[in-house]
Amino acid sequence: MTETVIVRELRHRYGSTQALDGMSWSAEHGAVTAILGPNGAGKTTMIEMAEGLRRPSEGEVRVLGCDPWHADAAHRARVGVMLQDGGLPGGTRPSRLLRHLARMYASPADVDALVARLGIGDFDRTTMRRLSGGQRQRVALAAALVGRPDVLFLDEPTAGLDPHARRDVWRLIRETRDAGVTVVVTTHSFEEAERLADRVVVVARGRVVASGSVAEVAGTHTLEESYFALTEEVR
Repeated sequence: MTETVIVRELRHRYGSTQALDGMSWSAEHGAVTAILGPNGAGKTTMIEMAEGLRRPSEGEVRVLGCDPWHADAAHRARVGVMLQDGGLPGGTRPSRLLRHLARMYASPADVDALVARLGIGDFDRTTMRRLSGGQRQRVALAAALVGRPDVLFLDEPTAGLDPHARRDVWRLIRETRDAGVTVVVTTHSFEEAERLADRVVVVARGRVVASGSVAEVAGTHTLEESYFALTEEVR
């Protein structure tokens, strides 16, 4: 399969802290790649580089064949981004925000369908700043999808969601993948990785310590057991 996202030997420092230490992995077209790792492992830093929001100290990133740091507007329109902390304005209502974003794309998704699918209509009279964490997560996911991206980066997309909403988001992510979109998800949930991922990448201390299918990474153990064994080795 075609590799849509390629990360090669990424290194990055914050002062004396080595956040990324030669990280390399790839994500295939039309597949879900789940990035697992403890806090401080470098997941968010690496995803921000793939999104073009941060420039690596060393190494290379390619998304749809381009360096995202130097990408033009046409390339950025093909990439959907859901940030861990939202990054959405607080003074507007959800559907108004989504309609504003939709006008920035030549062929946007149906906003009404996204609002209905993610249950946003239930709280659409509330401004963004007054939403709960789980409600903001749903709006952030809709914002990432509204441009019909070819690549979708989701940083902990189900954090704060109740079980029913989490199930609905998983179903939507699977459908997005089945439509040919490359999806990269960072998560702390082993269940989420097992249910969604075609490929899993385990990172620790700024490096990849294992990658492959869930079965390949788990081996004869559960994914959770293998994860702890792999990450304990480099603590």
